[in-house]
Amino acid sequence: MVEQDGNGDDLAGAFGGNVRRRREEAGLTLEQLSAQSSVSRAMLSKVERGEKSPTIGVASRIAHALDASLSDLIGAPAAAAPGVAIVMRKNDRPVFRDPETGFERHMVSAAPGAGGAEMVVHYLPAQVSTGLLPAYPPGTEKQLVVLKGTLTVAIGGISETLNTGDSLFLQADADHGFANRTNAPCEYIMVISRRA
Repeated sequence: MVEQDGNGDDLAGAFGGNVRRRREEAGLTLEQLSAQSSVSRAMLSKVERGEKSPTIGVASRIAHALDASLSDLIGAPAAAAPGVAIVMRKNDRPVFRDPETGFERHMVSAAPGAGGAEMVVHYLPAQVSTGLLPAYPPGTEKQLVVLKGTLTVAIGGISETLNTGDSLFLQADADHGFANRTNAPCEYIMVISRRA
């Protein structure tokens, strides 16, 4: 679910509206987006109407099929104009919550995409996994640092376990996933950059 300080319905509706807008701008029907994202037409329709909150895996597949970032669909703030500073207060931060797992993705970039990067904070409850997320376009990189807990990262058949303070760099152009296999929550910061 996409939420922001008790405005979950508003932001779930905004997420769905952004999906619909991007789909229409791309000239895609629901059937075509369904085929490209491997998400059922019925689910896409419910998401667009704000009736259903997608899991992180479904939301990621929709974003990739629309050639958009998840932050774009969540409703990230506009990029900064040259020479302008933008502040995003914690209470104004767009948050995506997976209704099935409790996974949270907090957009912390005040101007996502500025400089070709965005920064997010992820919260993984105990014994929760994102599952495998779809590959990003070539040139997409992720760097992360674990703030609290233990995180297992899977990519390309390799699994790395990171503890508090550990960091990792990965090329995100392959399916990859994040898991918390412990009985304590995990929190990590991730910077996603896209080389042109």
